[in-house]
Amino acid sequence: MKRQRDCARCGAAVGIIGRDYCCRCWHRQRAEAARSSCPGCGLARALLAGTGRCKTCSRVCADCGGPVRRRDRDRCTRCHHRREREQARQACPRCGKPGYLREQTGWCGSCSRPGPPKDPPRFCAGCGEVRRHCGSGLCDRCWQKNPQRPFVAASSLAARLEDPPSWLGDFAGCAAAGFAPSRAAGLIGQLGRLLQDGGSQHPQALLDRSRLPGRSPGTLARTLETFFVTRGLALPAGQAGQLAAGRRQRRIDAVPGPLRPAVAAFADACLKARERARRSGTRPRADSTIEHRLSVIRDLAIFLAAERGKRDWATVDVHDIETFLATRPANRKSRLAALRQFFGWARTRKLVLADATRGLTAREARGFRGPTAALALQRQLFRRWTTDRATHPHESLTGLLALLHGATCAELRGLVITDIHAAAQAVQLGRRPAPTPLDPATWTALQRCLDRRAQLGTANQHVLVTRQTKSTREPASAYYLSHILDPAGVRPKLLRSTRLAELVNTLDPKLVSAAFGMRPEGVTIYLADHVDEGRLERRTRAT
Repeated sequence: MKRQRDCARCGAAVGIIGRDYCCRCWHRQRAEAARSSCPGCGLARALLAGTGRCKTCSRVCADCGGPVRRRDRDRCTRCHHRREREQARQACPRCGKPGYLREQTGWCGSCSRPGPPKDPPRFCAGCGEVRRHCGSGLCDRCWQKNPQRPFVAASSLAARLEDPPSWLGDFAGCAAAGFAPSRAAGLIGQLGRLLQDGGSQHPQALLDRSRLPGRSPGTLARTLETFFVTRGLALPAGQAGQLAAGRRQRRIDAVPGPLRPAVAAFADACLKARERARRSGTRPRADSTIEHRLSVIRDLAIFLAAERGKRDWATVDVHDIETFLATRPANRKSRLAALRQFFGWARTRKLVLADATRGLTAREARGFRGPTAALALQRQLFRRWTTDRATHPHESLTGLLALLHGATCAELRGLVITDIHAAAQAVQLGRRPAPTPLDPATWTALQRCLDRRAQLGTANQHVLVTRQTKSTREPASAYYLSHILDPAGVRPKLLRSTRLAELVNTLDPKLVSAAFGMRPEGVTIYLADHVDEGRLERRTRAT
């Protein structure tokens, strides 16, 4: 090859005509032209068409997304070694936790190493017995019952916080008054984690963060709500409203799909109507009323989809409503009222052309038709609640107040300590115009309830305090009052109806309505099918 010229880059001989570079520089220049700056590493390399990166940066770790340098791996070095360590771990036969099993023992490292020796038993400063100490010179049993534990936990928490809240000491006293020392100390520990998580320490923010997911907010949330609300530091969390919203949503979700949007819109309309009633000062519907309406509409929707094969409210006719009401004749009146409200609303919203409930009636004789307790059963219940000491105090008081004084579950739930007049041996029941004098048997049952309340050590002012309400200010639940007489086989409503029917048919109904704080028309229903023998005899003589 004949030398044509010198290379413009390295000065070597160029043997090909028409080139300015030698063969080595010419190939190097072509390779450099094919390279670009890699977005991953920043070096000038050939980029792959699929990833837009170089070959090294295109290999990405399957775990962390970092670059993989070695060609035979799909993970980076750190993730590769971590995966090897995880695969080497096995479940320990002793503790069940994953770990590296030792050849000598076959257990993990924590189980293979002997623990520190326990301190020898010593005399407990509380009970004086020779036991191993748990803290402050006390054995475990005395330490769990030490009344200073909540206050020690609160002072330790205040020392750890940079800016402890001023109400921390008062909350420790409130928790100590409503719970056992160990439980109160646990609540203060949970509160400490909320105060140290970096969030706001405002009482309302703490109350919102303390709630647990689900239907129950948790013990800490209930205790904080009672403490903050009574001191005016926060607003109530509205637990009852949230539970009611959940019940309404469950009823709406049970409606078949094509019929569900109308039921959901009807529920929203009921809530808006209740808000308007509250603003105007009228009587708003309670949550139980709205839930009953939704339950009836849900049952109708399931009936239409399963029995009639209808998927649109506009196709419902009067025959469908009659057939549905015939399934439960005893509840015809209440179910028809709910359906009238729904179809009246649907007609105004143009969801149906005609009201399918128009023309339907639910006439029934106005009068009491419920069951009453026989005289032998009343005597048996009275002996049970006055002589059997094994009966629960709440059962005795509830049964005697309902049997002898016609008390309702609402009156029993709202009975507080301030309603008791010890000098006159009387109690104020609900909205009755005057305190109700108690007989000796009922007064003895009331004293038993007060003794049990004193044993609980609660600050709840209600007479009937349960394990769920002893740490709060709430009354016992309606379900608890409705089923407290289940061991006796009766309900409070049966006993109240028996007492009212007896009083109305033997005394002046106006006096009964005045004594019970009822309307006269509410008492006269117990006069159905009653014949006054004296008045009938006088009329017979006159004729």
